[in-house]
Amino acid sequence: MNSHALSNASHGHPPHPYPPGDLAIWVFILAELSAFFVLFATYAITRLKHLELFNEMQLTLDSNSGMINTLLLITGSWCVARAVAAVKRNHVRQSAHWLLVAILTGVGFLIVKYFEYGAKFSAGINLETNLFYTFYISLTMFHAMHVVLGMAILFFVWKKAMRGGYSAHDHHGMETGASYWHMVDLVWIILFPLVYVMR
Repeated sequence: MNSHALSNASHGHPPHPYPPGDLAIWVFILAELSAFFVLFATYAITRLKHLELFNEMQLTLDSNSGMINTLLLITGSWCVARAVAAVKRNHVRQSAHWLLVAILTGVGFLIVKYFEYGAKFSAGINLETNLFYTFYISLTMFHAMHVVLGMAILFFVWKKAMRGGYSAHDHHGMETGASYWHMVDLVWIILFPLVYVMR
């Protein structure tokens, strides 16, 4: 038994396996990260071949919206971490409140993306505009789909938490949902500088 497990046992908590959550979610997360890695690598290679176009088109993006969304997702991950920490102290209702705030950060993210996409589409920009926008729209929409899935997972975790379905001794499902949300956040932290900032 490692020192972390001994510490848990000494405080009356059963030892928790690491990484947290179900093994299945980690297989899924690794598969998702692999898919994003391939997309990011393809973007980076294509960018090198069309550097002038990509640099020019990056200037047409709303970097403020990208930064706001970065802050929203980082805040969401912090809230999810607070939720897990709260349930480990058996503060289940407080944990549910943190989850709700995390879900709201996801809603905020999608609202910002809605207006960002709206501005582009109203200007006649779409997947066929040029190679840069093919990547930009594809990558960000693919990520937005994961935000929606992450919000759905957190919503079901929140509902169970509100019914008292988690406790300090039984919060495996919450850690599973939290792990997926952190993956969504991590991908955006890579995507934002890659697409919006890197010159």
